[in-house]
Amino acid sequence: MLISDWLRAIRIRFLLASVIAVSTGLAVAFWKTGTIDPLHAGLTYIGVIFLHASVDLLNDYWDHKRGIDSATTRTKFSGGTGVLPEKILTPKSVYAAGIMFLILGASVGAYFVAIRGITIAVILGFAVIAIYFYSTSIVNSGLGELFVAIKGSMIVLGTFYVQAAALDAAAMYAGVIVGLMSATVLFVNSFPDFEADRSKGRRTLVIILGRQKGATILPIFVIAAYGLIVAGVFIGFTKIYSLAAFAALPFAIKAISSLRKDPETIDGLVPTMASTVWYSRVAGAIFAISLIF
Repeated sequence: MLISDWLRAIRIRFLLASVIAVSTGLAVAFWKTGTIDPLHAGLTYIGVIFLHASVDLLNDYWDHKRGIDSATTRTKFSGGTGVLPEKILTPKSVYAAGIMFLILGASVGAYFVAIRGITIAVILGFAVIAIYFYSTSIVNSGLGELFVAIKGSMIVLGTFYVQAAALDAAAMYAGVIVGLMSATVLFVNSFPDFEADRSKGRRTLVIILGRQKGATILPIFVIAAYGLIVAGVFIGFTKIYSLAAFAALPFAIKAISSLRKDPETIDGLVPTMASTVWYSRVAGAIFAISLIF
């Protein structure tokens, strides 16, 4: 087993979503307090990345156990990492690694509970329970996108609280925006797995809606995120510089257009997923940076 195999298993590229969420929380903290604790910032990045790696590893394990990964066509964005169907890693080792990262992430969180108290304990408790049951219960009920949106919000709010030892409406508001962007990626990436998920009893939002109807609601995710950014300028929860996130709008428009044209075939969905990832990451990164100015 090589390090590259484990980096593939934890989907190293997708960890950027959590990095952006933490960065947004730090940006709001700097905006509101004028300072950042570098040690606590570094520990937050480490803890959140550990928890993110845990949910991805456990998701691979449970999808393999249910035969979902063997029944779908894997792409760069969907269908699991392939390390278990290809027997690169063993199910036992992937599950053990998922639990290990969960414990490590929770341990970092426990340190912040000790110095910041009950608020961090609530956020950490939600994270640990939701991560463990994500692949076995949450995503089976069509709640995957909601979980990802809440997760993004909690990361931003938790990061802010670690720095400022206080709750702030702007931090929660920014978290909702970041969470919506991440949820958009999950929503689109579930289209290629439609048949495999449905055949194994999973009920994603796309399965509940159907692919054709699901394709028509993608704009809602994008409009909601950008609408919140614009509204936030007027109510003081975002900044005028945050409008620079509209630079990623062409990626969103491309994703919406291509998904409507072809919500079913792999050849049609791969560019849609790529555009959605670019929209989410570019808009998220610009949004985080905009809050510092």
